[in-house]
Amino acid sequence: MSKALEGVKILDMTHVQSGPTCTQLLAWFGADVLKVERPGVGDATRGQLQDIPDVDSLYFTMLNGNKRSITLNTKSDEGKAIFTKLIEHCDVMVENFAPGALDRMGFSWERIQEINPRMIYASVKGFGPGPYEDCKVYENVAQCTGGAASTTGELDGMPLVTGAQIGDSGTGLHLALGIVTALYQRNQSGRGQRVTCAMQDGVLNLCRVKLRDQQRLTHGPLTEYPQYPNGEFGEAAPRAGNASGGGQPGWIVKCKGWETDPDAYIYVIAQAAAFEGLAKVIGHEDWLEDPEWNTPKARLPKLDHMFSEIEKWTMTKTKFEAMDILNPLNVPCGPILSMKELAEEESLRETGTVVEVDHPERGKYLTVGNPIKLSDSPVDVVRSPLLGEHTDEIMSELGYGADEIAAAKNNGAV
Repeated sequence: MSKALEGVKILDMTHVQSGPTCTQLLAWFGADVLKVERPGVGDATRGQLQDIPDVDSLYFTMLNGNKRSITLNTKSDEGKAIFTKLIEHCDVMVENFAPGALDRMGFSWERIQEINPRMIYASVKGFGPGPYEDCKVYENVAQCTGGAASTTGELDGMPLVTGAQIGDSGTGLHLALGIVTALYQRNQSGRGQRVTCAMQDGVLNLCRVKLRDQQRLTHGPLTEYPQYPNGEFGEAAPRAGNASGGGQPGWIVKCKGWETDPDAYIYVIAQAAAFEGLAKVIGHEDWLEDPEWNTPKARLPKLDHMFSEIEKWTMTKTKFEAMDILNPLNVPCGPILSMKELAEEESLRETGTVVEVDHPERGKYLTVGNPIKLSDSPVDVVRSPLLGEHTDEIMSELGYGADEIAAAKNNGAV
């Protein structure tokens, strides 16, 4: 069975997280990703947050599986000539350098189009055109400038960033969609094009329901937020703690063992349609006849009290017991799963979402596999390449002979 992107060649000039996330996704779908790295140094993450000395870090290995690595000194004339051949040879070039870096190397978009008019040139930027376009951006900066931090955190607390890498990995996902869309259009047009994703834009896209709430706020208070009806609303969409963000009230409540286990909690949504079953199971059948409790509108002013009553019941159950009881009652709920629990979850191994990979220097490690499942494009998750592991192989595919490869190595071009 062939893979969806088989035959597509990607010139991967990315490093750290946003770009490598994108190119790894494309590699899982069968694209041949040629990761260009500096001789002797490589992607900075190879050496960052190392848990085993002198071995590629998990930071690197988990973002660079299924790729081939070629080392190339793009500052030397010979290196530039090899780089030009790579541009001729590939369909897509992906980079997440600081603004203007490739232009300074002599490879502007205009020059790339001259070399290969079919080339799709994809970039991650921090900001789109505007006052901040020359600023460097990292994960948490993107979360703050894209609206995530201002809308995350306790009601009266400071803004919070989330552990989900919505700036880096989120923008990598957006960029991957842009690339396959440009490849599809190229089938009709015969031409390449520029694909740009700004991290601020990607984060804002993931926060679109908060932009929805910002507009609703001009027409009165947001009734599904915990600030209603007893608190105050300002001019901007506020932080809402663990409120569900939808029309149904939800909150995180403690489960048995919470005193010692920081993740012994469950998220419960008190959906109107399933309220009867929820009230009965927590021992509050009395609520069903009581006009103070038996409509969503009556419950709104006392959600704190309602969730504290739900919590009295959940504290007598483990999070998994609570889930087993609430699910058949159609009460939407989910345990707070720790990274340890997710790493050990058998069903995620079976679907290829969590994969164990063997590395020649590190040994076995866990990585996240492809979260996007295609029925006709199988995914084999392959370990990340060693620095420059495929230099000779890629050079020979570009038409260089053994002597020329040896000379390029002696000159420090590769």
